[in-house]
Amino acid sequence: MNSKMPNPSGNVCPLPIMEHTHVVLGHGSGGKLMAELIHELFLPAFRNEYLERLDDQAVVAAGGARLAFTTDSYVVTPIFFPGGDIGRLAVNGTVNDLAMSGARPLYLAAAFILEEGLAMDDLRRVVESMRAAAREAEVLLVTGDTKVVNRGDADQVFITTTGIGVMEKPVEISAGRARPGDRVLLSGHVGDHGMAILSKRENLEFEGAIESDTAPLHGLVAAMLEASYDIHCLRDPTRGGLAITLTEFAAASKVGIELIESQIPVREAVRGACEILGLDPLYVANEGKLAAVVAPQAAQRVLDAMRAHPLGRDACIIGEVVAEHPRMVIMKTGIGGSRIVDTLFGEQLPRIC
Repeated sequence: MNSKMPNPSGNVCPLPIMEHTHVVLGHGSGGKLMAELIHELFLPAFRNEYLERLDDQAVVAAGGARLAFTTDSYVVTPIFFPGGDIGRLAVNGTVNDLAMSGARPLYLAAAFILEEGLAMDDLRRVVESMRAAAREAEVLLVTGDTKVVNRGDADQVFITTTGIGVMEKPVEISAGRARPGDRVLLSGHVGDHGMAILSKRENLEFEGAIESDTAPLHGLVAAMLEASYDIHCLRDPTRGGLAITLTEFAAASKVGIELIESQIPVREAVRGACEILGLDPLYVANEGKLAAVVAPQAAQRVLDAMRAHPLGRDACIIGEVVAEHPRMVIMKTGIGGSRIVDTLFGEQLPRIC
């Protein structure tokens, strides 16, 4: 605001706090604060060739085999929501992180942090959901741990899952492998999971049902790899949504990405809810979708394979990798203009996975 202009309210637009002496919610958002935490604290402390890729999993060699290895924690609130619950989310999320390297998921470990006072019926419901999800994904939960903390020191239940998968295809898929000319593919509608969580959390009702899209994606990835090995990047756009996933691809590969807004599918119920709440669906979490960067000569074959799979029926090509404006994502809007798709400083919705 110009200091010479009258300002009756005395309000000013606050700038984001750039230095923090304590952890804030934004440090777990998938946005700029989380990136700063990783690059300034964790990466320098544990730097190695696997970690530096900053993928959602590491592909390592062991005993002559290539294995994919990942871990994730789930702190979603509420723990039951339309379309799923924290148990199903924990299994599918870890299966999907393995699948995004091209691996076939095999085994899971699970650690439970339980709050004193958690209803035993709720815990049984979560465990049964995990059992069903593991059976559906054809993985075994082979080890784990349980801790109980005092009432008020957790929010009912937190789950950490670790997964191991085997690389059966001769592929190298990573955020840093996008090349100019590659096509950007999306497996379906964005924003379902985050808006399902928000509607349940805040007791909001919108026109049309909104349910989480949580699902295991390794079968879809296997179908894509059967069509072509020319898949350069894969990621399930969870925290931070599609926007953060694509900005991470652009930054890691040192390329530009150009999107076409009209090609990005958003359900009408999700779009309407986002408009009411002032949210951008590109930044809303998904738990059963994937974004892929594919060589141009293979893009149509991969797209056809995705559309033939139940979890990819609505797949589409939403953009292209370019040499111009490296490390930036630009979207051509529906009204004929362009806008930068940037990384959010904090987060739109906390505690969504």
